[in-house]
Amino acid sequence: MVMRKDRKKGRGRRQKSEFDQQLLDLARVTRVVKGGRRFRFRATMVIGNRKGKVGVGVSKGTDVSGAIQKAVADAKKNMITVNLDGHTIAHDVQQKLASARIMMKPAREGRGIIAGGAVRTVVELAGVKDIVSKSYGTSNKLNVARATIEALKQLRATEKKEDAVENKKEEKVAKEKIVAKKSTKKAVTKKATKKVTKKTTKKITKKATKKVTKKVTTK
Repeated sequence: MVMRKDRKKGRGRRQKSEFDQQLLDLARVTRVVKGGRRFRFRATMVIGNRKGKVGVGVSKGTDVSGAIQKAVADAKKNMITVNLDGHTIAHDVQQKLASARIMMKPAREGRGIIAGGAVRTVVELAGVKDIVSKSYGTSNKLNVARATIEALKQLRATEKKEDAVENKKEEKVAKEKIVAKKSTKKAVTKKATKKVTKKTTKKITKKATKKVTKKVTTK
């Protein structure tokens, strides 16, 4: 009896998914056939772990739960990793997809998410906490969500502070080496020119003395 109870308890427990899910849009789709109309449901889902991973999926099903499950599976296939700069994005981004146009700008800490509709859901599940965005053109949630995903793909990776400091140090060392090489080259050229000038002056003086001695002897 004890074993059976433990088994029942184990069956009831489910592991929590690492991705948060949010239903973006649910539409009823009708298809006209010879016998009449057939109804199906189209679900648009957004999933993300709020740590830089997000995805958008769309699928159809005869019932709502089936359509949602298929859409989640589609979103997992189309996951992307977003290059974040802390709690915001690193630079301005603009993207156009079909008739949807998206503009996103980084914001200071504590500003919050200034966005609405599909952009807000995608950005929240991606892990962005401070951003300013604007959506132009169509209000179709699916197109806006896909345009937001394409815009997030364009974000460039930012260097960490430690890496940036190391890179600056390396750049300084390289510059110092170049300056030292130039100074050594200048010193070498100066020495060479001095030697050449000394040799030429010696030759000239020798020639002049020879001429003078010849004139004196002839006289």
